[in-house]
Amino acid sequence: MEAQSPFEIVRTNQSGTFMMACLSGEGSILVDGSWKSVKAGEACLLPPFVANALKCVDDKAWTFCWVRYLESKETAPIVSSISPVRGEYHPFPLNFAIEGLLAECGVKGSVALEHHWVELIHQYVMRFAQPHQTDDRLWKLWQGVEAQLSYPWSLAEMGELACVSGEHLRRLCNKALGRSPMQQLTFLRMQRASQLLSETDEKIETIARMTGYKNAFHFSNVFVDWVGVRPSEFRG
Repeated sequence: MEAQSPFEIVRTNQSGTFMMACLSGEGSILVDGSWKSVKAGEACLLPPFVANALKCVDDKAWTFCWVRYLESKETAPIVSSISPVRGEYHPFPLNFAIEGLLAECGVKGSVALEHHWVELIHQYVMRFAQPHQTDDRLWKLWQGVEAQLSYPWSLAEMGELACVSGEHLRRLCNKALGRSPMQQLTFLRMQRASQLLSETDEKIETIARMTGYKNAFHFSNVFVDWVGVRPSEFRG
């Protein structure tokens, strides 16, 4: 895709995991409730059923490729606790695979080849979404935090669990995930809240407490910032 200002796309409730990889130029994408820059050689990964928006920056041309999945709220998404939201990424193999699929879709009787292109695209997405080389300290930390999302975690306590200082943990998380530790905690809480809203009949006040928020109003405001709709609207 090639775009230039005033190009902008807004999706209030995207159908599944969304990944975009920047080939050249620079643009902005709505991440965790705020606009973040994505430049050439970088990728961005967003979970399903959240607000999705992207736009050009000033008069800069922006070229990128993207993949959007169709997922249901009842299945586990591609995005996990070790998935980066932004990070360095070599975009051209993914772009070539997408071009290959598009070319094959115009050929009659090429279902088998289309399947191979789709699988190749998926593996390029997974290479970013589920990196094989992750810091064991971060993996253990987020496994522990995810098991106790109702606990009022502080940066110092998370650093202690990862056996590093709070400041060092901040650097590790920003490099590996594109988020600060506290932002990653909020992300995990919003993921769990989305799951509970979809799969249970628990009251919003109960879900707020289960995900670490004493105040349902505060929980709802954070949910709007990260997901794009109020919890009651998300539940439908």
